[in-house]
Amino acid sequence: MIYAVDLINFAIVISGLTISITGLLATFRVHFIDKVVRRFFFSLFMIMIAYALADLVSQISLVCLGKEFAELSKAAVFLESFFSSLMMPFITMYIIHLTKEPYRCRLIYVVTLLWVIYNILLVITQFTTVIYYITEDNVYHRGALYPVLLIPPVLLMCVNIIGVFIRKNKIPETEFKAILMFLLIPIFAMLVQMISYGVLLIVLGSSVSAFLMLGFITKKEYDTHLEQRMLLSEQEFRARNLQMRPHFIYNTLSNIYYLCAIDPKKAQIVVDDFTTYLRGNFNAIAQQKLITFDEELKHTKAYLAVVKARFEELLFVDYDIQNSSFRLPPLSLEPIVENAVKHALDPDSSPLHIWIHTYKDGPDNVIVVENDGIDFPLDEIVDFSSIPDDNQPHIGLKNVQLRLHTLCKGTIDIGTRTGGGTVVTMKIPD
Repeated sequence: MIYAVDLINFAIVISGLTISITGLLATFRVHFIDKVVRRFFFSLFMIMIAYALADLVSQISLVCLGKEFAELSKAAVFLESFFSSLMMPFITMYIIHLTKEPYRCRLIYVVTLLWVIYNILLVITQFTTVIYYITEDNVYHRGALYPVLLIPPVLLMCVNIIGVFIRKNKIPETEFKAILMFLLIPIFAMLVQMISYGVLLIVLGSSVSAFLMLGFITKKEYDTHLEQRMLLSEQEFRARNLQMRPHFIYNTLSNIYYLCAIDPKKAQIVVDDFTTYLRGNFNAIAQQKLITFDEELKHTKAYLAVVKARFEELLFVDYDIQNSSFRLPPLSLEPIVENAVKHALDPDSSPLHIWIHTYKDGPDNVIVVENDGIDFPLDEIVDFSSIPDDNQPHIGLKNVQLRLHTLCKGTIDIGTRTGGGTVVTMKIPD
């Protein structure tokens, strides 16, 4: 007969198994964390899955199957206890990894000794009835000395907790809190399980604590990785602006040189636009705080005016600025427009039209840049919400997105335009 407590235990172990499998799958996706840490979490969740599966088999065997499955119950309960104890040596090795101590240290020796004692007791238990036993009728019973079996696991957790506090100054704060949480939640679950006969909470407590530990450390590693990528992006951003395309500067100066002879007034205008463009680039290098959209638009118009002086009948730009009351990182719009000119303007083809449109969409300030030039290659359309990879195409657009995301939580989306061409949409929240 299946009782309510049995249904509760089935729900607990299935929840623990689901959380452990989710943690294992998540471990495969966090490629930016340290390899040793990844191996640790991979091993930890594999142990958790084995622990939960053994627990599930033991419950099914004890609750749903007959006396002919008594040996299966014994094996499942044994494996359940073995795998649950195996987590403590793994967390000890992770602590030593964080402190960069040799693995032959006192903490490792004490934990290993307690773990061996526990498993000796576990083996002895299979031949006695004083700790726990399973009858020939496939019924589980706790013996008079059952609490003795729980002493080594509790000591293992306490030793690890003491070891963590002793090494507090050597362990990063996030890892310190994550390890404490990993140790304290199962201790609480174990204490509850000791006083509430029949409710098996340790498997759920252990899986939840392991998953939360992964979340804490992954969040920290991601933030660190993103910060490093941001620094690299800023270095590349500054280098690219200090080393502007030589042929663009050469062509502009050549154009000004010839205009001085045939149209001096227009040459003055181009010099003024080129100066504004250069000033915008150099100001962006000197400061990385947010600027007004009007400043960025002025810089973009200066660039387009310089280009249009050379390709007067081949470049047409339309502006529909319905919203300009927001701030964004410097050189956010201009590189998008420059990219359109660079890749879509063909002197031997039809004129290039560029449309720059801004509007308000709820909490988002939207900038849309369209052109009717050569279509953006579909196989090069990438996820602009991810972290840049130097091997990907259009790293410049990726770097703009990284700066948008980091400085103002903005996003970029790129796609093909109806009728041909490309559409780039930037969204910058208030």
